[in-house]
Amino acid sequence: MMKALLATALLAVLVLPVAPAMSQNQTSENQTSPSTQAAQPVDVTANEMEIFDKEKKAVFRGSVDATRGTTNLKSEMLTIIYAEVKQQDGTSKMDATALEAKDNVTITTTRETITGDWAKYDPQTEKLVVGGNVKLIQGKSILTGNELQADLKTSRMKMTGGRVTGSFVPQ
Repeated sequence: MMKALLATALLAVLVLPVAPAMSQNQTSENQTSPSTQAAQPVDVTANEMEIFDKEKKAVFRGSVDATRGTTNLKSEMLTIIYAEVKQQDGTSKMDATALEAKDNVTITTTRETITGDWAKYDPQTEKLVVGGNVKLIQGKSILTGNELQADLKTSRMKMTGGRVTGSFVPQ
């Protein structure tokens, strides 16, 4: 039972799609759409993994490296909170309800690399928050600040928390 729960939770873990582009007009032929990415397997490696079945969470610790499609997340710790969701046909499945990465977080896609001290992602609202010494690199353009808030449904991004710096290089 526990292995089934973990496998199902992991299938939903890297819903972490790309952050909104610095320029709305940029597109990439290599970019994977969220629906295509949802059907792809998730590969996770870590030094250890622990499941807290009653709390419905899985915790990966030590050199965590999780990849789904063209999205990769690296950190020292990744916590996946999951819930049982009833389907219309009466069956149940496990869905990730929150992801929390801590310590040396790096999110890499075909378009950008985001680094920070921590990251939180809510798959239901598709909102990503990365905090602590955040750096967003897209091509040769670099944006830095204390906290990055991204709404992946609306492709809106906001850098907050003190001085924000940017170096924008046209492509």
